[in-house]
Amino acid sequence: MRVLVVGSGAREHALVLAAAHDPAVTALACAPGNAGTAGVAEQLGVDAGDPTAVAELATGWRADLVVIGPEVPLVAGAADAVRKAGIPCFGPSAAAARIEGSKSFAKDVMAAAKVATAHSETVDNPARLDAALARFGPTWVVKDDGLAAGKGVVVTSDYDAARAHAMTLLDGGHPVLLESFLEGPEVSLFCLVDDRTVRPLLPAQDFKRVGDGDTGPNTGGMGAYAPLPWAPEGLTERIAAEIVQPVVDELAARGTPFNGLLYAGLVLTADGPQVIEFNCRFGDPETQVVLALLASPLATLLHAVATGTLAGQPPLEWHPGAAVTVVVAADGYPGVPRAGDVITGAEAEGVLHAGTRRRDDGAVVSHGGRVLSVVGTGPDLAAAREQAYERVAKVHLAGSHHRKDIALRAIQGEISVPG
Repeated sequence: MRVLVVGSGAREHALVLAAAHDPAVTALACAPGNAGTAGVAEQLGVDAGDPTAVAELATGWRADLVVIGPEVPLVAGAADAVRKAGIPCFGPSAAAARIEGSKSFAKDVMAAAKVATAHSETVDNPARLDAALARFGPTWVVKDDGLAAGKGVVVTSDYDAARAHAMTLLDGGHPVLLESFLEGPEVSLFCLVDDRTVRPLLPAQDFKRVGDGDTGPNTGGMGAYAPLPWAPEGLTERIAAEIVQPVVDELAARGTPFNGLLYAGLVLTADGPQVIEFNCRFGDPETQVVLALLASPLATLLHAVATGTLAGQPPLEWHPGAAVTVVVAADGYPGVPRAGDVITGAEAEGVLHAGTRRRDDGAVVSHGGRVLSVVGTGPDLAAAREQAYERVAKVHLAGSHHRKDIALRAIQGEISVPG
C-alpha cells in the first residue's frame, strides 16, 4: 500500500512513523513534511490548503491511501477532491468537517443529537455583545467561531479581557461564540469513524496554556499524556456511546456522514462528560502519545476507515504502559515566533518535528512556533514523564521554552472527577 500523509507538523511525523511500522505499507510520502518526516518518508511539495493540488499530487504519486492531517485542508475540501480522483482518503468531507470549522454548526449538531455540552450563544454584531456577556460569567469563555489553530479561545474571570477578545474577533469579521464555563478535568478522545462505525482510541489529556500551572495565553498545545490513571472505569465506552455515536448518527442523518478521525474534547463535570469542542482530525499533541502506544497497524486501520470496512477490523491492540510528550516552542510563541535558529539534538529517538526545516548546509533550524514534540514512554506515567524530560534536556534551541509540569498533577494524584 502506497500511503501519502498530508501536513507538516509533529502530528504528521507521528503518523508517518506509525505507518512505517505497518507491514502493509510499501511506499510512504509526506507533503509538504518537515526535517523530521524527511528521515522516514519521501518528501513531496504541495500547497496543503489547495484541494486540487492535493488530489493531483496523490494521483501523480499513485497513492493507495491519502491521510490528511491538518484541519485547514479538510475544511477546504481536500478529502472530497481526493475521493473524486478515485483514491481512498482518510479524512471527512468539507461538509462534515464543519463540525470543527464552525463551532455554531457543531452546537446545532449536538443539540439535535441531544449531547451534553456547555450552554452557548453566538454573537455576530458588536451592538449585542455587552448584553450577551452579561448572560455569562463570572468566568467567561470566548471563542472564535471558525478555525483558530487552538489560539482563538480566551477563558478568563476578567470581564474586560473577555470583552476585548470578543471585540478583536468581531472587528476582524469573525463571529464570537460565548460559552458557560465547565468545571472538571479535560479529556481528549479520538475516535475512528466509518460513516456509522465508531472505534475509540485511548483517552489523553493535553495542556493548552503556555505556562506551568495552566497560566498564560492558550496555544495549540504544549504537551499531553496517555492513558489517564484517574479516569473512571468505562469512561471511553461511555463517551463513545453517549456522545460520539449520537453525533456521528446525526451527521449521517443530515446527509453529511463523517469518515475519518472525530476528536471529542470534553470536560468531566459533576453532571457527567460534556463537550467543549469537536475536531475533524487527529489532535496535536495528543496524537504523539496515543500513537506511541498503539500496537495495531495504523495504515491498515486508516485504509479500513477510508474504504468503509472498519467494522470488520479486529479489536485495537495497545502497548502496555504510558506516554508523555513535551512541546519545545520557539522564542516568542504563541505570539510571533523567532525562526531560523539552529537546533541540536533534534534527530534523537523520541523527538518529533513540527516547525523545522533543513538548511542547505544540512543544519536543522526552527521554522514555526511549536518546533518539536519530545516523547517519552515507560511502564507507568512517572517513568514516561522522566524519559520525556531527559530527552528534552538533550535538545538545544536558543530562546526556546517548554512547560515543566506536563502530567505532573496526574502522577501526584491531584486530578479527580467532580461528584
